[in-house]
Amino acid sequence: MEQVFSYIIGLGAAVMMPIIFTILGVCIGIKFSKALKSGLYVGVGFVGLGVITGLLTSALGPALNKVVEIYGLSLTVFDMGWPAAASVAYNTTVGAFIIPVCLGVNLLLLLIGCTRTVNIDLWNYWHFAFIGAVVYFLTDSIAWGFFAAIICYIITLVLADMTAKKFQSFYQGMEGISIPQPFCQGFTPFAILISKALDLIPGFDRLNIDAEGMKKKFGLFGEPLFLGVIIGIAIGCLACKDTQELIDNIPATLGLGIKMGAVMELIPRITTLFIEGLKPISEATRELIAKKFGEKKEFYIGMSPALVIGHPTTLIVSLLLIPVTLVMAVVLPGNQFLPLASLAGMFYVFVMVLPYTKGNVVKSFIIGLIVLAVGLYFVTLMAENFTSAAAMVSAAHPDDAAVRVPEGFKAGSLDFASSPIAFAIYACMKYLFTWVGAAILSALAVIMLVWNKILINKK
Repeated sequence: MEQVFSYIIGLGAAVMMPIIFTILGVCIGIKFSKALKSGLYVGVGFVGLGVITGLLTSALGPALNKVVEIYGLSLTVFDMGWPAAASVAYNTTVGAFIIPVCLGVNLLLLLIGCTRTVNIDLWNYWHFAFIGAVVYFLTDSIAWGFFAAIICYIITLVLADMTAKKFQSFYQGMEGISIPQPFCQGFTPFAILISKALDLIPGFDRLNIDAEGMKKKFGLFGEPLFLGVIIGIAIGCLACKDTQELIDNIPATLGLGIKMGAVMELIPRITTLFIEGLKPISEATRELIAKKFGEKKEFYIGMSPALVIGHPTTLIVSLLLIPVTLVMAVVLPGNQFLPLASLAGMFYVFVMVLPYTKGNVVKSFIIGLIVLAVGLYFVTLMAENFTSAAAMVSAAHPDDAAVRVPEGFKAGSLDFASSPIAFAIYACMKYLFTWVGAAILSALAVIMLVWNKILINKK
């Protein structure tokens, strides 16, 4: 089973999406050529996104490592980054079976009318495997590991249903799509509560500035492109020990600025390919469901949040939070996690935040600041059990340097260990005794499913 699903995951979204979308398109009545074209657009979008985020990591990584070295910012929890975290998650016992188990749960919930989301975002199933692996090493029980993964999956599906309309109304071209990714959905309650709390502050409404408003107010300085260049140059300057090194590194520093600007400019252009590919599938799905079940019946295609990370507010806020998060990691008492390799995942924090802040840059920044500050502690607290999982996978795959933790360090990753959903499940299983925590999580999952079924039936 591990070999079969490792092969599927190894193909990647760029290869599998054209296959999945072609099959799905033909099944719902689209011509083969049109379905294939839709899939290829989505596949090409994933390729482009991978290239751009790879550029961000390769350009920013060495400079940030130099900053860490110069200012002595090293902490005891090593940032593996999300690709290594995904590899660890999938190569545990839980991860080997996570895809068929979760698909089975999804099918069951669809049949009994407790969800409307068909989650085809197979590559992000590693989040469910991650929490399952951590709980497995916490409890030394494979059964509790699968329990944690399934609870996480159920909570995520329900949240995907409940937020689908808000998501679709905010992001253009996303009709019929939901986001069943627990990292993004974990921040939804924070977005709702903090946004409402900020609205209660007298005069805060004057700070209602979205990305377009920033461009009008600050001109060139409000453009994601220009901000990317400025932040890149600033980080390049910080990576120099003295004035002489700064002078010697002017070409590299300017190059880093241009690369960061390129990332900010190209991500929105690439994400338009997703919209172009999804549109025919989404329209055909709605027509088929309306024909077979009536206008009021709805199903959502669960997709990756990568579709919408090109929103200007996401880019601006993520960019501003990169240096701020580094400073927070060093100054927050008790934190032992310094995010470096995970910083490329910063964009995904805001996918489900923006629909509730309506793209407000100030609100989104404040919410991001709070959830990342709390998230650093989550990573620190989960590091011990995640390190056990990484050590086991490293022993089984000694040639895979990505999953190797340096001696004297623990392992961590901003995505998905900083998610409130992941930590809530972990905390219930660790601090509330296993059976008590499991009972609370089971009750929560059942209540959410019943409530979601009531909402579905009402519509």
